[in-house]
Amino acid sequence: MLSADQFGELDTPCIIIDEAIALANIRRLQDHCDAKGLAFRPHIKTHKMVDFARAQMDAGAVGINCQKVDEAAVMADGGLKDILITFNILGAEKLARLRSLAGRVDRLAVTADSATTVAGLSGAFADAERPLEVLVECDTGAGRCGVQSPAEACDLAAIIASSPGLRFGGLMTYPAVGGAAAAAAFMREAVEKLAVAGLDCPVVTTGGSPDMASAAPLGVFTEYRAGTYIYNDRSLVERGACGWQDCALGVLATVVSIPAPGRVVIDAGSKSLTSDLLGLQGFGHVAGSTDTAIVSLSEEHGVLHHGPADNYRIGQRIVVIPNHVCVVSNLFDEAWLMKADGELVRAPVDARGTVS
Repeated sequence: MLSADQFGELDTPCIIIDEAIALANIRRLQDHCDAKGLAFRPHIKTHKMVDFARAQMDAGAVGINCQKVDEAAVMADGGLKDILITFNILGAEKLARLRSLAGRVDRLAVTADSATTVAGLSGAFADAERPLEVLVECDTGAGRCGVQSPAEACDLAAIIASSPGLRFGGLMTYPAVGGAAAAAAFMREAVEKLAVAGLDCPVVTTGGSPDMASAAPLGVFTEYRAGTYIYNDRSLVERGACGWQDCALGVLATVVSIPAPGRVVIDAGSKSLTSDLLGLQGFGHVAGSTDTAIVSLSEEHGVLHHGPADNYRIGQRIVVIPNHVCVVSNLFDEAWLMKADGELVRAPVDARGTVS
C-alpha cells in the first residue's frame, strides 16, 4: 500500500507509482480474461506510458486501446503495433494523421457511429493499400456516443462494408456500470441482424474497469477493454472493484498550512488532483487516514478537514489516492516509479497532453 514514508524528499506535488502493484493489477485482469475466453485490450488512456503498454502486451493483451490519434501515434512510435481508437475521428487534419499512423502499425482500427464519420474515413483511405478497419459504436445504456438500436448498427455496418478503403470490423460498446447484461442483449440482436444481412462480425468488444471482476463473454462478447484497472483509484475502491492495497498511483503532497484546528492545507489542488467527483463526497482519499476529507480544491491548494483520529503537522507529506486517476496522469509530464527493490526512477508520461 502506498505510504508517504516510501518516497523520501521528492519535490511535491508529484505522481508516485508502485510498480509491483501496477504489474499485479495487469496480471490479475489478464488472467481473468484468459480464464473466461475473452481477448483483452487495455486502454492506455490511464497510464499513457509506453513501458506499461509493453508490460500489458507481454502479459497477454491482444493489442491496445487509445482514445485519440495523437495518443495512438505516441504508442506506435514506442513499438505498439495493434491499436484500436475508440473515438469518432473527424476533420481533414486528424484524418491525415490517421492515414499516416496506419502505415506505421500492423493493425489499426477505429470506431464510428454515423454515416458522416464513415464518409470522412472513406475519403481518407479510399486509395490506401490496406483498408481501414471500422467498428460500429453502440450506445447500450451509457448515454454517450453510439448508434441507438441494433437495426441502426446493422445499417451503419452495411455502409462501412460498401465504402471504399474501409472494412467492417465488428461492434464496440462501453456499457453503463452494471449494464453488461443489457449490452449483451443489444449486441446479440445486432449480430443476428448482421448475419441476416450477410455481414460477418469478427469482433464484439466491451469494457469498463468498474465491472472487470464479472467480465464474461455472455454469449456475444469476444474482447474486453479496461484502463483504470492498472492503477485503480478511489472511485473503484468505493464501488468494491478493488481495495486500497490495489491502488498503485498516488499524488504525493505536502502540508503547507494548518490555519485552524481541524483544517489542513496541502500543496496539491485541481492542477495536481482532479475536480472529478464521480458521485463521491470529497476530492480524494488520504492514504492511511481514518477521519480526513479533502473538502475543496483551488488551483494550487487542497483543503482537508479532519477529526481527532488524524493529526497533521506543517511539512508533513501525505499520499492522496485520486477519485479519478486517469485525469491525474494527464496533469504531469513525469511520474516517480518505485521499483520492487525500493529504487525510485523517473518515468515519463509519454502521451501526456495528447488530446487531439
